Amino acid sequence: MLENIKIGNILFLDIETVPAWSDYIEMPENFKHLWDKKSVYFRKNEETAANVYQRAGIYAEFGKIVCISTGFVTENNYRKSLRIKSFWGDDEKIFLTEFATMVNKFFSSDYHFLCAHNGKEFDFPYIARRMLINNIKVPKPFDLAGKKSWEVKHLDTLELWKFGDYKHFTSLELLSAVFGIPTSKDDIDGSQVAEVYYKENDLKRIVKYCQKDVINIVQLFLKYRCQNLIDENDIILIDG
Repeated sequence: MLENIKIGNILFLDIETVPAWSDYIEMPENFKHLWDKKSVYFRKNEETAANVYQRAGIYAEFGKIVCISTGFVTENNYRKSLRIKSFWGDDEKIFLTEFATMVNKFFSSDYHFLCAHNGKEFDFPYIARRMLINNIKVPKPFDLAGKKSWEVKHLDTLELWKFGDYKHFTSLELLSAVFGIPTSKDDIDGSQVAEVYYKENDLKRIVKYCQKDVINIVQLFLKYRCQNLIDENDIILIDG
């Protein structure tokens, strides 16, 4: 039961990813060959490996993380506040190390949980894979090796909405609209992240977009518990 989980023990998060290289021609030859083999499974009609390279960012082997935004809720006299902290930059290893340090220090006990939208399929494994690629020890909450299902402290707002209907996918944007969660109209689309990163060189814009998704995940989780939303004035950005 969601009501039995203390919300202060949950680390909410979202990641933004991009292809590891700016375009197909920049890839090393061995990775071009491997991408050619990988992409053959989802290319359509006359599409080439170069045509579908923009999808490389969704695969940890061909992409990289540029931002992890996290949120944690505190409660005082029944009034909730949300603190948002982001880890981001061009050097993935640096901010992944900082993120791992934070998780190990504050969210690695058996009573702590991770929560993301589609996190079990995407965010959680992607983070763990990129950490290993960067020679970073995977923090306990992300390391599932040898764990029983009930020992895995992962919450997923997409899975919670499925109610066992595993063929059903619902975007965070749609659920936010369904539940009347206020969202900014100036968000970039997820499909634009790579272009904003490589062509506009505007990483701060991506960070802002990532932070808004974390806010929506927290608010959606509260809606699942039939609780009031956190007031905008009680949302604190620890960094830009």
